[in-house]
Parts: sequence; structure tokens; C-alpha cells
Amino acid sequence: MSAQESQVWFITGSSRGFGRALVDAALEAGDRVVATARRPEALAADLAGYGDRVLPLALDVTDPDAARAAVEAAVARFGRLDVLVNNAGYANVSPVETGADGDFRAQFETNFWGVYHVTKAALPVLRRQGAGTVVQFSSIGGRVGGSPGIASYQAAKFAVDGFSRVLAAETAPFGVRVMVVEPSGFATDWAGSSMTVHDVPDAYDATVGAMNRLMRQNTAGAAGDPRRAAEIIVRTVRRGEVPGHLPLGVNAATMALDHAHRRLAEASAWAEVSRSADFGEPYPVPLPSQAAG
Repeated sequence: MSAQESQVWFITGSSRGFGRALVDAALEAGDRVVATARRPEALAADLAGYGDRVLPLALDVTDPDAARAAVEAAVARFGRLDVLVNNAGYANVSPVETGADGDFRAQFETNFWGVYHVTKAALPVLRRQGAGTVVQFSSIGGRVGGSPGIASYQAAKFAVDGFSRVLAAETAPFGVRVMVVEPSGFATDWAGSSMTVHDVPDAYDATVGAMNRLMRQNTAGAAGDPRRAAEIIVRTVRRGEVPGHLPLGVNAATMALDHAHRRLAEASAWAEVSRSADFGEPYPVPLPSQAAG
């Protein structure tokens, strides 16, 4: 299929945020869309004007049987899948020490296992076609980490990244491309109505509490425009090549570059020590000097 032909998108978490912006952008580009959400009723009414180019479907991404059924319904309607977007996800706030185990696990079920279930359901279709693009929504935190209060969310995003790197290596011979999207702060419900903030003990106010105030009580709002981001993704997917990772937003670009520089500097400083662990290498070798202070 050439980049100019109509493509079929399968998008999870389509009712709001990035998912909804992507539905609109793909339809405006002339493509066809399978728009999935837990409750797609309102979405169906909003998109009625697009006629048979859009198929709203109910989907709980944590249910593997439902994921397979949704993919089957999509192929039955449109005959193929060209772009799979795993967007559904959410984050709740609590320190690791005091957060409820069940809440941590429930977030992981959606943020990682949901990606796994939907991707696995779509892979036989993409492999048989010999073409397709998988777009995995992560966050810039899924690259750099360390945001207090959202350990489950960031752990899942790191897992999605590792999963996607293996997926890319396994499916490249079939013509399947994988792109991990890494946004910074965008004007979506992610840090609003989609997020539950649990009790933050005083001992964690300087870390979890401060991050929560930065995310939820910033009157300036997030800098990122979901519509622009969606249009960028649609344009990028129509290219012959896609990046393995696509940071979106000023903060995402800045943090990605800073993280890469720091990791390179650290790896370089410890390279001689790292090599010395192998048989046949000089050993022992001096450890790098410590920074003053």
C-alpha cells in the first residue's frame, strides 16, 4: 500500500485525549478508523458524520478475548489493519511505600498487559499482510524515569519500551514497523479526571507531593497540543520509514537529549571497568574518580 492510499487505523482509548485526537486526525487525512473505548456510545454519536469510514467498538484492553474479537471485527469491516495504536492508559498517584498493591497491579494491567493483548491479537493480521505499523504510546518518563508518585505507570512504560524493541526485531522481516511515542505534558485528561491521587504522607510531600502539585495544580496548563501531536503521528506513519522512538513536546525533546548525553558520559566513564569483568581482560582496573563534594 502506498503512503497516499487510505489506511485503516485501530486505536485504543479513543474516547478522549490523544486517542480522540488521533481518531480525528486520521479521519481528516482520509483514512478509516476503528475507534475503541470502554464506552464508545458518545464517540459513535460524535463521529456519525464520517459514515462507514469509522467503526466504534467497545474494548477493555485487559481482556485478551475482547482484544481478539475487536481485531476480528475490524478486519471483517475493513479487510485489513494498517496502523495499530496502543494508546489506552492511565496513572494514579501514590508513594511506592504506601500505595495499594491492587491499584499498582490494576494500572499495570491496562498500561502494559493491555498493550500486550491488543498487539498480540493484531500480529497475525499484520504478518499475513506483510505490512503494518504498531504505534505504542509511552511517555518521556518511560525513557528517563524518576517521576515520584507514578511508579506503576512508569514501570509499565519501561516494560512497553522493552517489549516494543523485541517486537520490532521479531516483526521487521514481515514488513511490520514499530514506533514508540514519548510525549511530555499535553493538554489531555491524563493528569486530570483520569488520575486518582491517593493520600500522600508528610514524609513524601517533598517528592510525591511536589510532583503532584506540579502536574495537577499548574494553572498555566500543559504546553502540548494533542491535535498537533496527532497530526505529526499521522504524517510520520505515512512515511516510508518511522523512528523507533518519537519524543513529542519541548520538554520531551530536551529531556531525551539530556538523558542520552548523561548515559553516554556514564557509560564512557565506566567502560574500562565494565570490560574488566570478562576473562582475558586486564583486572583489576581503577574505578573512575568521584566528583568532588
